[in-house]
Amino acid sequence: MSKKAFIFPGQGAQYVGMGKQFYEQYEDSREFFDKASDILGFDMSKLCFEENDDINQTEYTQVAILTVCAAILAQINKTDVKPDVCAGLSLGEYVALYESQVLSYEDAVRLLRKRGILMQEAVPDGKGSMSAVIGMDADKIDEICAGVEGIVSVANYNCPGQIVITGEKEAVEKASEELKEAGARRVIPLKVSGPFHSQMLCSAGEELKEVLDTVVIKKPEIPYVANVNASYVEDDLNIASLLTEQISSPVKFMQSVEKMIEEGVDTFIEIGPGKTLSSFVKKINKDVKVINIENPQDLSKLSEV
Repeated sequence: MSKKAFIFPGQGAQYVGMGKQFYEQYEDSREFFDKASDILGFDMSKLCFEENDDINQTEYTQVAILTVCAAILAQINKTDVKPDVCAGLSLGEYVALYESQVLSYEDAVRLLRKRGILMQEAVPDGKGSMSAVIGMDADKIDEICAGVEGIVSVANYNCPGQIVITGEKEAVEKASEELKEAGARRVIPLKVSGPFHSQMLCSAGEELKEVLDTVVIKKPEIPYVANVNASYVEDDLNIASLLTEQISSPVKFMQSVEKMIEEGVDTFIEIGPGKTLSSFVKKINKDVKVINIENPQDLSKLSEV
């Protein structure tokens, strides 16, 4: 029996126009944009569909991607294709929690808006940075970062040959030099507004915990895989702690995919803007089936699974 995973993208997948076709074609998809606008006090459709700079600002990006994913899920969930497990990359974990019925849509919107603001404000501009390391083993990257003075560590284990590092600007630059000297094919500075998933964001995690304590967290109706430990979560006992820790810990996406495959998943359905996670999964295991649902015409791909 084929097992399916729904996976949801993280920051960086956003673009102007994402979700617009779902908004225009389906009234129930449009409602998710309207609800987000009502909760947040700004026009979510305008943010997603009209040229603007805010869409790339963390405090707006995260909740915008959630809205688009929820609008797409409104149509997917009408089909016979159901997930056996859900997972997401960083903010995408919150979409997984929504699909798994751990969080209501309204609470997910409020949490991601607050999370985005906290992450953006946690570290002054210019103090932190992130870089993608291409073509080097994860263990070697960990080893080199551990030997660099200052704060620098792995932020994202994306797939074999693509790891992201994060931390203090000077420490990331020093680690980048040493990684290139040690044989990394490329080290690419990322255009981000902060050192995400580093210990520099521990204070943001603690502030987020206070917000998490005010929302209803339910037992997952569908298991999901947590970023922090790449483990299946099937009860509600530690979810708030996992989300608190996630903000300053490495995102173990590669390990999460490996875990799902180990548990029998052979079909991955990426839901939301872009195809980034689809490309990661293909690099992690070329034998599994991968499709992405980004526009209404992509819904026909569900007949293949």
